Amino acid sequence: MKRLVRILSFGAASVTAAGPVVAQQQAVAPPPWAYGFAAPAPAAPVGAPAGPPGAGGQRGRGGPPPSPDTTKRTLAGSTASFALAQVRDQYGPADWFPGDHPVMPPIVAQGRRDAQILACSLCHYPNGKGRPENAGVSGLPAAYFAQAMQDFKTDARKSADSRKTNTNRMIAFAKAMTDDEIKAAAEYFSSMKWTPWVRVVETDSVPKTRIAGGLFVAIEGADAGMEPIGQRIIEVPDNATETEVLRNPRSGFVAYVPRGSVKKGEDLVTRGQCALCHGANLEGLGPLPGIAGRSPSYIVRQLFDMQKGVRNGLWSPLMKRAVAQLSTDDMLNLAAYVASRVP
Repeated sequence: MKRLVRILSFGAASVTAAGPVVAQQQAVAPPPWAYGFAAPAPAAPVGAPAGPPGAGGQRGRGGPPPSPDTTKRTLAGSTASFALAQVRDQYGPADWFPGDHPVMPPIVAQGRRDAQILACSLCHYPNGKGRPENAGVSGLPAAYFAQAMQDFKTDARKSADSRKTNTNRMIAFAKAMTDDEIKAAAEYFSSMKWTPWVRVVETDSVPKTRIAGGLFVAIEGADAGMEPIGQRIIEVPDNATETEVLRNPRSGFVAYVPRGSVKKGEDLVTRGQCALCHGANLEGLGPLPGIAGRSPSYIVRQLFDMQKGVRNGLWSPLMKRAVAQLSTDDMLNLAAYVASRVP
């Protein structure tokens, strides 16, 4: 504990020294690919009212909605079958593999309808693996998870890209959750070890993608093809149908990264202080999280949010000096290397 306090004090003291660098970084726009967008947010015309997402068009016109699809779907290895409405049920989504995880507490399995808190398992899956557009939460220390929820609750943690609506939803959920519900979720997800979930591939070109709710999905059919990766990380499901449609918690992701980025990231980690807080193998240390083998898109978002100053909280001073001088390319390289490490 004394060591943690010394580290916190060191990080806090470095904020002033890094001030000019941080001010310079503040002008940098969030890398859109890390936040689930194809392009940076457009600047709104002065005086233009902000409309709700998806407003306009033919909303409210046309014929009646189609009848619900009641066809029962199955997954290899599962004895269960669910209709799509059950798969997507916000207050009790399908659990394809109940033997893969402990018994879920109610807040994880069903959420709480009266407070409009969706089930944690809807987005993060019953096994806590999550997806690139949200977060993998299994294996996080319970204290870290609980503190993150408190940071959402107190508005200390936001997103640098205002279009990232699921961050705003997390803030609302955290504010509506009781301390007991946060504790139950924290203990549940921390009880499961993080295991490999993303496969890192260095490449010059990537599949053309479409974006579905912040998730990059490879385009199929006549419009399929390849395009230069540029300075991006593009994470796509190993199996688009099983991830996007059936929400298979056993179907992972491939992260395409620029050639040479893993080695560049390794050099940054070796020269930096990542192991000081995250452990020699980047698998966590005390109440601080493991980062090895986790989504590189998520990692870049967190690095940028902390550098931008929109992610604060009890342990954020630990990272302020570490991220102050990073360029977005540095963040990309760090994330590529960290994601490539097998936990």
